Amino acid sequence: MSFFDNLKDIYRKVSEVESAIYHNKQDYLEVYERNIQLEKEIEERTKELNLANKRMLTLQHIWDMMNASRPLQSVLETIVNNIQGELGYLHCNIIKKCEDEKGTYLTVLAQSNDDSIKRVDKLIKGPIQARKLIYSKDSVYAKAEEVRQILLTTDIGETLKSVIPEVPDETIEEVVEGSPSKSIITVPLFTRNTHFGWFNVFSSRKELTEGETDFLTIFAQQIEMAITIADLFEEVKSQAVSDSLTGLYNRRYFEEYLKKEVRRALRQKQPFSIIGLDLDHLKEINDKYGHAYGDLAIKTVANVLKKNARSIDTAARMGGEEFNVILPGVESEGAMVAAERMRKALEEEKLDTIGNITASIGVATFLEHSDNIEDILELTDQAMYQSKRNGRNQVTLAKPISETSWQEIAINTFTDILSRHNIPINPEISEELKSKLKNTQNEIPKEVLYSVADILTQTYNPLHHKGAIKSKVLLAVSLAKRFDLPKDDIDNLRIAMLLYDIGNLMLPQEILQKTTPLTEEERSHIKEHPIIAAREILQPISYIQDIIPIIEHHHENWDGSGYPSKMSKDEIPMTSQIILIVDAYFALTEPRAYRAELTPKQALEVIKQDAGKKWNNALVQEFISLIDHDI
Repeated sequence: MSFFDNLKDIYRKVSEVESAIYHNKQDYLEVYERNIQLEKEIEERTKELNLANKRMLTLQHIWDMMNASRPLQSVLETIVNNIQGELGYLHCNIIKKCEDEKGTYLTVLAQSNDDSIKRVDKLIKGPIQARKLIYSKDSVYAKAEEVRQILLTTDIGETLKSVIPEVPDETIEEVVEGSPSKSIITVPLFTRNTHFGWFNVFSSRKELTEGETDFLTIFAQQIEMAITIADLFEEVKSQAVSDSLTGLYNRRYFEEYLKKEVRRALRQKQPFSIIGLDLDHLKEINDKYGHAYGDLAIKTVANVLKKNARSIDTAARMGGEEFNVILPGVESEGAMVAAERMRKALEEEKLDTIGNITASIGVATFLEHSDNIEDILELTDQAMYQSKRNGRNQVTLAKPISETSWQEIAINTFTDILSRHNIPINPEISEELKSKLKNTQNEIPKEVLYSVADILTQTYNPLHHKGAIKSKVLLAVSLAKRFDLPKDDIDNLRIAMLLYDIGNLMLPQEILQKTTPLTEEERSHIKEHPIIAAREILQPISYIQDIIPIIEHHHENWDGSGYPSKMSKDEIPMTSQIILIVDAYFALTEPRAYRAELTPKQALEVIKQDAGKKWNNALVQEFISLIDHDI
């Protein structure tokens, strides 16, 4: 090959190399440019993911706080500080729409703690959160509420002026000019389909992106959920301690508070008094005017107590027409003055249709009349009842407990029964019960009696609910008071309620716990238990002879179809009638071997069906009224 041919060949190869290099260079440039583009996209996506992550974390914080049952104010303050700090907004707040006698106004419920708001507070000479803000129908807030949408406004000065018109224009201008905020994003808040207020975000941007709108919508929903949960929690909490009719505390709260007051009084050696109040003639009001007017009378008593009690006093509706007031640090003399003030204030109330109403009131003082709170409650009850027996509409100071109280009689009776060994009961259980009865000085006598009666009942009825005896006694006593029974009759009823079923101890267990229908012979055995209780077990005990007829006739029916004596109507002692209806109700609401327990409402329906047959119509009405108050 000639020199020129070699040169051409070399040139060709060089050209091929140059061409390859050129094309590779283009490829490299394209790859490089694509890499740069990808890096930019990755950077943008990373920013978006970081923002999304911050938003998710913020939402998670809200959810965690809601699950932690923190107070609403604390939750809302944390919310606004989280979104302000994590998402770069300049300031955030939650404004609530409120009503008073002058109309609608706004209040800042929570706000982020930042330099922006500190500067505004300084310029307007006072914290905006402490102000009552104006609600204008032309404001962005009213418009957002109306359309139920997120709105953005760049007119920050006008928005501020609409809620604080008293601030001079030059001050508003100074606020706006020195602020980095370019817009206010307003998000309306609704809870349970009712408008609550607004969530506001002060932004350094004039625009609102679609993604931001979506996030703020979700964020607002979480705020709404937090508010709803807090409202529901407060409702449930209020219902748990409050009486729905009067708004006063209920029995449950009263009893819990009383325990704390006893501890405080013993620790500080400082007495307190209890005022017990019973509305007079409620039954007559219900019968003559209807239960709506009876409720009006009860609510009137509650309003009088609220107006005349001190802020540190605790008033509660104990059930029906009975109320108690605890007066911390007040001795009997001061309590009598307070009770008379309440009595007089109630007497002076004039109600539509009914006219004037009155109440019978009793007073007892802890550490003065007794250092046993059960005795104090008993003494208050007795004094209140004495006011009623002496003509009503008066205040009576408690007297010392009589030498032989009903608790002592009941304790002696149980001890006597167990000591005679004439009932078939395990000797170990018998000795345990006698020991409990002997050592009542270390426990509340009534609680010991309820416990002993529960244990005895469970020996022949394993399905018996512990604590049911106490509930039966309290219900029976409340019912007896509605018929103004004398105190001695009520004390006898208490003892009878503890003993009326003791005859079941003598019946065969296979009959009492039988799961199939009873035969006629077995029914005859069951019907013997009142006679067994009255004559075989209780007759030998001389000091309870007044109790025996109550127990003997507690299965007599109003229409004469009961047993053992076929008594009817007013021949039947009222105390026996009360035991029958209370016993029937608890029997229906307890499980039995042959059936499941009924709900309280189902049990009342069964009782209603036998009104006028098994029991007195008036008794049924009062009983239903008592139970309805507690369910």
